[in-house]
Amino acid sequence: MTHRATDSGASAAGALAPVIAIDGPTASGKGTVAHRVARALGYACLDSGALYRIVGLLAIEGGIDQGGAEALCALAANLEPVFEDGRIWISSREITEDIRREDVGAAASRVAAVAPLRLALLDLQRRHRRFPGLVADGRDMGTVVFPDAVLKVFLVADVQVRAERRLKQLKDKGYSATLTVLLRGMQERDQRDQSREFAPLAPAPDARVLDSSALTADAVVAQVLQWYRGSA
Repeated sequence: MTHRATDSGASAAGALAPVIAIDGPTASGKGTVAHRVARALGYACLDSGALYRIVGLLAIEGGIDQGGAEALCALAANLEPVFEDGRIWISSREITEDIRREDVGAAASRVAAVAPLRLALLDLQRRHRRFPGLVADGRDMGTVVFPDAVLKVFLVADVQVRAERRLKQLKDKGYSATLTVLLRGMQERDQRDQSREFAPLAPAPDARVLDSSALTADAVVAQVLQWYRGSA
């Protein structure tokens, strides 16, 4: 089903669609968990990280300064991604695999530190809110984008475990990578995400922190659904 961000997220009575916010560092499993929770509930799903990865990809391809606010905001102003059956399109071009490259992930972390860009993407993200509900994953879903989320989950995992997960993902897709390089890059990205001035990576005060290091995806999904149904 094609998914464009056009709805206001409000009912005729003015009530807003419920949101489950799932935040955490890279490779913590939040994307997989968010999609599976959304599927179980029949909710829409927002991969906010994909938006920053799209900007990062376009910046790389256009030779744009990854710290240049004006040029990055110009990219964001014309951004109309289409999410369809797990695939992502820009105009007639599919970029699902392109935005998952490691260099694009690093670029996404750099552009995400640019405060004007984060503000420029804020409305686009909020337009994904629609009934019956939304599961949003990212790094500031519960703190900035949807501070009124019904449930806020902050997924964490040991950085070594996260690097090993990412290595397996890349190898399964036929990409070459080494654990040492991935680990170093992940540590650097964590530092950037946690130390940026605007919307740093951190759990919301009312978030439930869940360490997925020793948990399967099934176990994490089950826990999130249990928390959500208990709060409904």
